[in-house]
Amino acid sequence: MRLRRLGIAVLSAMVLAAGSASSGVAVASPDPAGDYAEVRQAMDELIADGAAGVLVRVRDGQQVWTHSAGVAEVGRPDPVPLDGRFRIGSITKTFVATVVLQLVDEGRVGLEDSVAAFLPQYGLDPRITVRMILQHTSGLFNYTGEFGPDGVEPGILPITGPEALEAVNHPFHPDELVQFALSKPARFAPGTNWSYSNTNYILAGLLIEKLTGLPYAVQIYTRIVVPLGLWSTFVPGTFRKIPGPHAHGYADYLGTGDPKSADVTELPVTWAGAAGEIVSSAADLDTFLAALLEGRLLPPPLLAEMRTPHSFASQGATYGLGLLYRDVAPGCTSVGHDGGVPGYTTELAGTDDGRRTVVVSVTSGPTLSPENLEAAAEWDAAVSKIIVEIVGAALCDTTTTR
Repeated sequence: MRLRRLGIAVLSAMVLAAGSASSGVAVASPDPAGDYAEVRQAMDELIADGAAGVLVRVRDGQQVWTHSAGVAEVGRPDPVPLDGRFRIGSITKTFVATVVLQLVDEGRVGLEDSVAAFLPQYGLDPRITVRMILQHTSGLFNYTGEFGPDGVEPGILPITGPEALEAVNHPFHPDELVQFALSKPARFAPGTNWSYSNTNYILAGLLIEKLTGLPYAVQIYTRIVVPLGLWSTFVPGTFRKIPGPHAHGYADYLGTGDPKSADVTELPVTWAGAAGEIVSSAADLDTFLAALLEGRLLPPPLLAEMRTPHSFASQGATYGLGLLYRDVAPGCTSVGHDGGVPGYTTELAGTDDGRRTVVVSVTSGPTLSPENLEAAAEWDAAVSKIIVEIVGAALCDTTTTR
């Protein structure tokens, strides 16, 4: 545990120093009249629906278009910074899956190996394999909560009120998250179905640490951040702040309507861990996805494994090993991942060859209150729908206006 904390602290310091040196480099390309008009219209719609800010970066080959709407902080006029950092949520899983597959390539572990053999302390079902935790077919309960036959089964974090803020501020260790999940019945026998579970990627992070003897954050840094020059990307651990330019995210847990008390920008995300804690930027995410899809991070056989999806019924989506495939327009499918933590919703998507990519970062406004579960669910559904429209307009010839 001491090694993990020390590694994350050193990693954060190194990446933050590098990030401050490169701050302000990203600039918007010209926005000729009518260029990406559908994307800009969708961004404005998000603001009208209650988002505080929206940032979109689209790359088509060597051409990059970046645009923002709304404000970086409620009550101030500053726009969302085009080169700003933001919390990427579950896009973290694509980074983690990439590192695990690199370890597979090095012969340190196999995709069909039992996870229990490497992490015996948890008493996992020995049938759960490395492939299953990367593809969400383990059947393990999702420690952040599940939808069950009788409604929502709560996770380790309360959803609303002062208790939620108190829990989020608790410094969670991965062991706590895994043990909580294992205290719940498995959803199905390993390998017989599909169900998204953050527990799988907490285990993947622990597996990386067991195989390498170093914090998973250090492996992300040395294997992905440094080779690709992702100087705005870091694993925060217990570090609360988002350094450098960034937009603020809001979630009114206390139901006060006060933007200052609803500002969750600096809430710690130790509860997300290897399932969703990374902070990055639009340019860094673009670079990462392009490098991954172009085969610069994994050899062809393992990239093919990563791309092979497991079908499941969820609005035309399928899931590979840390990669989400989604139908975003007629005859057009994107590949990447989405993510969300309180205050921040993020989408990373590209064409299969990586030639076109799009990054969307949405910061929720202070009117969003988790106290009203129905309204929060409606907000999430509306944001997801508009983000899919943005991705389709950015990536698909059938809808893009140029």
